[in-house]
Amino acid sequence: MKSYRELIEQTFEFPQKEFKVRDHELLFNDVPLMDIIKEYGTPLKLTYLPRISENIRYVQATFNNALERFKYNAKYTYCYCTKSSHFSFIMQEALKNKDVHMETSSSFDIPIVRALYEQGKLTKDTYILCNGFKMPLYRQYISELLNDDFNNCIPILDNLGEIDFYEENVKVPYKVGIRVAADEEPKFEFYTSRLGIRYSDINSFYKERIEKSDKASLKMLHFFINTGIKDTAYYWSELSRFIFKYCELKKICDSLDSIDIGGGFPIKTSLTFHYDYKYMIEQIVENIKWICDKNNVPVPNIFTEFGSYTVGESGAVLYSLVDQKLQNDKELWYMINGSFITHLPDAWGLNQKYILLALNKWDDPYHKVNIGGLTCDSMDYYNSEAHTGEVFLPMITDEEPLYIGFFHTGAYQESLGGYGGIQHCLIPAPKHVLIDRDEDGVITTQLFAPEQTSESMLRVLGYGK
Repeated sequence: MKSYRELIEQTFEFPQKEFKVRDHELLFNDVPLMDIIKEYGTPLKLTYLPRISENIRYVQATFNNALERFKYNAKYTYCYCTKSSHFSFIMQEALKNKDVHMETSSSFDIPIVRALYEQGKLTKDTYILCNGFKMPLYRQYISELLNDDFNNCIPILDNLGEIDFYEENVKVPYKVGIRVAADEEPKFEFYTSRLGIRYSDINSFYKERIEKSDKASLKMLHFFINTGIKDTAYYWSELSRFIFKYCELKKICDSLDSIDIGGGFPIKTSLTFHYDYKYMIEQIVENIKWICDKNNVPVPNIFTEFGSYTVGESGAVLYSLVDQKLQNDKELWYMINGSFITHLPDAWGLNQKYILLALNKWDDPYHKVNIGGLTCDSMDYYNSEAHTGEVFLPMITDEEPLYIGFFHTGAYQESLGGYGGIQHCLIPAPKHVLIDRDEDGVITTQLFAPEQTSESMLRVLGYGK
């Protein structure tokens, strides 16, 4: 029987940039994962911080090269979408890069902005794009930022009445954006997004509420579609429609000089993944310029707000296989010392597939398995990959334990899983380790958080002090 290594090498182009094998064991971004396990144990979440900066710098360079290539006479600005991961180490890694800004979606994002400002991680000139449907506290916090001279805090108006609060409570001149309610993909359950202001209302809203204001000025139009940035007729049609609306509004609004095309770059969730980021960026820039030139208006500054793309590929979750159970003639279960429902909720709730690889035993034979989590829920399992309807892992035939890893899990999983709170069957949040490299390329690790304790759960549930 072939070894697990032969299976992977024959199925995929392998090794790949992030994944290599040395002495039967997997390296993730050249980090020997078995060394991490020997030091910290499992279950374990890890974040490889340098990948965040690598992805940011790549997109910045690619956009700027495209602007130069097409003689696009405006600027590109990279914003990090905070809801993908609010952790301090993520924010600090992102903001240490030149010309990185923030997009928020919640009232509690604003105290994070304040904390980062106090730490010197951002300035009052950092762009803070405030998105989402805004409850009173969110609008209050935005107004306080504006009154405190955060000059580039821009509330992105999500409905016609939102500006009333700022007109009443903001005491200084301020800039606003308008989110355009894009049409959803044809197969979606709804025709138009619930978020934003519909196309037919935008011009009249500007003339009646913003143009007549003594304080507000329109700087930006915002656009986002749920399916992300894909090379499809639907995406290009919606983007073009949005740019035509920008051109129409620009002719009556001199202060409008920017567009935000949202996020939506995909991340690698399979070893078969291929996406031409350079091509898509160049096509976006070229299409915007062509439409603006056709309408004789200046091209806008381009903002993006990448979240999953920024942090997703930095994350991994590592498990030990604690038992194997043959439940009938052909269904073999590997039981992990964790839970998909609580640790990787997208795998359960959205049937999201991640890159799954063994961490050791690469030269051992393999077989088909199902992987089961610790909760009592029948849905706590993982039994197929993005490229196939099956999962193959090395056999467990000796005393050496088998360890496995799910990779590129860095976006959303902690917040969706209820980090630090109460999760299904009281499965504790695993320990979290940060991995970095110093200036000489030497790997450093730091325990960000230990495994959640029963005492912390009891306090949440009202049993402890």
